[in-house]
Amino acid sequence: MSLTSHNGRDVQPRPIPKHADTGKAPATERRSRRHRAAATRPALHVVTVVAFDRISPFHLAVPCAVFGEDRSEGGLVPKFDFRVCAQTPGELLVTTAGFCVTARYGLEALTDADLIIVPSWRDTSEVPSSTLLEALRAAHARGATLVGLCLGAFVLAATGLLDGRAATTHWAWSEDFAKRFPRVQLDADVLYVDCGSDRLLTSAGTAAGLDCCLHLLRRACGAKAANHVARRLVVPPHRQGGQAQYIEQPLSSTLRGDRLAPILDWLRENLQQAHSLDSLARRALMSRRTFTRHFHESTGHTVGAWLLSQRLALAQELLERTDESIEVIAEQAGFGTSASLRQKFAQAFRISPSAWRREFRGVAAES
Repeated sequence: MSLTSHNGRDVQPRPIPKHADTGKAPATERRSRRHRAAATRPALHVVTVVAFDRISPFHLAVPCAVFGEDRSEGGLVPKFDFRVCAQTPGELLVTTAGFCVTARYGLEALTDADLIIVPSWRDTSEVPSSTLLEALRAAHARGATLVGLCLGAFVLAATGLLDGRAATTHWAWSEDFAKRFPRVQLDADVLYVDCGSDRLLTSAGTAAGLDCCLHLLRRACGAKAANHVARRLVVPPHRQGGQAQYIEQPLSSTLRGDRLAPILDWLRENLQQAHSLDSLARRALMSRRTFTRHFHESTGHTVGAWLLSQRLALAQELLERTDESIEVIAEQAGFGTSASLRQKFAQAFRISPSAWRREFRGVAAES
């Protein structure tokens, strides 16, 4: 998932042999495609967080909450080898809240980490130590994925690894970031940026770090794992809005007790149909004006915006869990044509439907 390295072009797949009677791919071929998807899913076992003096407890806690808890029961989420390290092992670190923590590991913990997370940096005017920067460069060179949460983007930028690549950071420090690192392609309007095969990610401020970590979990372990952890943390697996990136848009649950709940449930079950404001108002036994007002009060969105978000969410789900063509998915999700689906999908996520399928399933996709 990249804002820069993906050009959105679809790739023509190799022909799949069809069964003479059913027209479907043979079961062995369908199984092999699933096996290829599992085999190409990025490995993520050792997760290391870099701690430092005057660290924010919240920013330290975010990756701990997503990757540090053992949620392996049920088989959805693996147990990670999770470590918190500092430049000096056992060093007493004073947090911005006044209490102290110690890190069991030193920077040697970076040498075999699959994922390295740098929480929000303590002072944007302070250049990180050359020891830390060199350790991060070396880890990235051998294949580790590096993440800078919030002002942690300043640390990644200081390594030089973000030069020529897209990145984001907290909006309040975006001008400072752009001045200090002019070779980085700053996008201050997004929740996070994933540079894909470059193995570099940065997030915007505060809660966007949680969005980014859930995205990482989703990319490595699938949507069900990320949704499971999000529910445990009592947060949405995706936040609506123009800044949304590549975490799954969930098909939101009904607002219990709301008078429009039956209508919303019915719409979710019939997204493939064409809906007008007048037809929905009649179904709700309301005037057009009253229905519009109640709908916005219940969902926070206009009817058109809500329907689009639900259809995009369904399209994402179908792309990930089925082998249906883009044309069929467009029809099932209510877009009508594949051209309409591609246009709306690219506008929302800056990636084509086929590229989405390749990223999250690791298989060739149809154009």
